[in-house]
Amino acid sequence: MATILFRNAALLITMDDHRREISNGGLFIRDGFISGIGLTDQLPQSADEIYDLDGFIVLPGLINTHHHFYQTLTRAVPAAQDANLFNWLKTLYPIWARLTVEDIRISTQIALAELALSGCTTASDHLYLFPNGSRLDDEILAAQEVGLRVHASRGSMSLGESQGGLPPDSLVDTEEGILRDSQRLIELYHDPNPGSMIQVVLAPCSPFSVTADLMRQSAVMAREYGVQLHTHLAETQDEELFCQQKFGYSPVAYMEILNWIGPDVWFAHCVHVNHPEMRLFGESGVGVAHCPSSNMRLASGIAPILEMLKWGVKVGIGVDGSASNDGSHMLAEARQAMLLSRVNAGLKGASLSREDSPEIMPARTALELATLGSASVLGRPDLGSLEIGKCADFIAFRLDKLEFAGALHDPLAALLFCSPSKVDHNVVGGKFVVRDGHLETLDLPVLVEKHNLAAKRILS
Repeated sequence: MATILFRNAALLITMDDHRREISNGGLFIRDGFISGIGLTDQLPQSADEIYDLDGFIVLPGLINTHHHFYQTLTRAVPAAQDANLFNWLKTLYPIWARLTVEDIRISTQIALAELALSGCTTASDHLYLFPNGSRLDDEILAAQEVGLRVHASRGSMSLGESQGGLPPDSLVDTEEGILRDSQRLIELYHDPNPGSMIQVVLAPCSPFSVTADLMRQSAVMAREYGVQLHTHLAETQDEELFCQQKFGYSPVAYMEILNWIGPDVWFAHCVHVNHPEMRLFGESGVGVAHCPSSNMRLASGIAPILEMLKWGVKVGIGVDGSASNDGSHMLAEARQAMLLSRVNAGLKGASLSREDSPEIMPARTALELATLGSASVLGRPDLGSLEIGKCADFIAFRLDKLEFAGALHDPLAALLFCSPSKVDHNVVGGKFVVRDGHLETLDLPVLVEKHNLAAKRILS
C-alpha cells in the first residue's frame, strides 16, 4: 500500500474530539486513509512520498452540503438579479430548459473546480431538472474527472403549473419515470463504503414543485436502499404561505406527515423555523444545510443557526446554486455564516459589554460547521476531521500571503476574519487535486472558455 508523509506544518488543525491544534504537525497516510497524526518527530520518517508543509496551516477539507452545479451557467442574469426566490425561479426556469448534456458536464466541472480551489474536498449537488436528454449520469461522470468526493442528488420536479406548482409543465417529469431512474442510479453508482467517492441521494426538489406521493415513495425507496433524502425547506415566507394554502400545514409539519423526518434526511435553508421545529430536528437527527449567501442574495432571511445548535441540530454549510450566490467559495461561505450570525445577534440587541447579550458565532464554530458539521449532515463519519482511520482529505494555506499579513496571532481565525483565500494545496484521499494553487485535474482556461460559450448560447 502506498504511503505518504506530510510533515512540518506550522499548525495542524485536527477537529478531533479534543480539537487539537498541533504546531509542527504532520500526517502519515496509507492507501488514502490517515494512519498517523501528531508532532512531525513522532511520525514515521520514511514513506513512498514525502512533502514538507513548513509555513502552512493545515485543516480538514471543507464539505459542501448544498449546491446546484448547473447554475454556474446563469450567474448574475440581469432579470434575476433583484428578485426573491419565487420570481427568481420563474425568470430562470425558461433558460434552464435549454440546457444540454454537455452543459451539465461543463457546469459540473466549473463548479467543482471553483469549490476545489476554495478548500472543498466533498460536495453535495442537487440536480432537479433534466431537459434535452440530460441525466444525473452526466454530472457523475464529469465529476469523476475532477477528483472531489461527490454526493449526487437525484432531484426531481413533478408538480407543474397546471397542477398548482411553480415550475412550467415542460420541466416536470412523471413520478413513475423519476422513481425508476432513481432506482437505476442507486444500483449503478452508490457506494456506501468508507472513503467512497460517489454517493447517490434522493432529492425531490421542494414542497412547491413535487407531489406528496412522490415525496412518500422517495422516502420508501431511500430507506430500502439505505441512501439519504434531501430537499429545500422553509426557505422563504412565500413557501410558508404556499404550504399553508395548498396543504394546510407549515413546511416542517408537512414533512412530518410525509415521513420525511429522521437521521437520513437533511434540508437546505430552514430560515423560517420555530423552536418546536428545531427541537424536532435535534431529537430526530434531521440535518440542515445553511446557505447564508443565497439567503442574503434572495432576501430570504437569516437562519437561526446558533439556536439550532443549542437544540442539537446537525448543521453544515452549503454554497447553494451559483445563480443565487453567485459563487462556489467554501471558505468564503464559512466566513459569511460567521458574519451573518453576528448580524442576527446585533438585530437582537447584542452588546459585547453585557453578559445577557445574544451569542455571536466564533470563527472556530464556523469552521466546525464546514467540516465536522457538514460531514455529520451528509452521514459521513469517515470525513470532517483529521484522525487515524479517517480519509486523508485536507487543505493547506501558506501563512506568508498578503491576506494574512499582520494577522498571525491566531492563524486559524485569520482564515475567516481576513479576506477569503484560495487554497495552496487540496488533497483528497492522499491525492493532490490542487497543488501550489493550481488545479491538477483539468485544463481550466479551456474549460472556462467552453463554459462561457455555453452560457452565452442558453441566454441568447
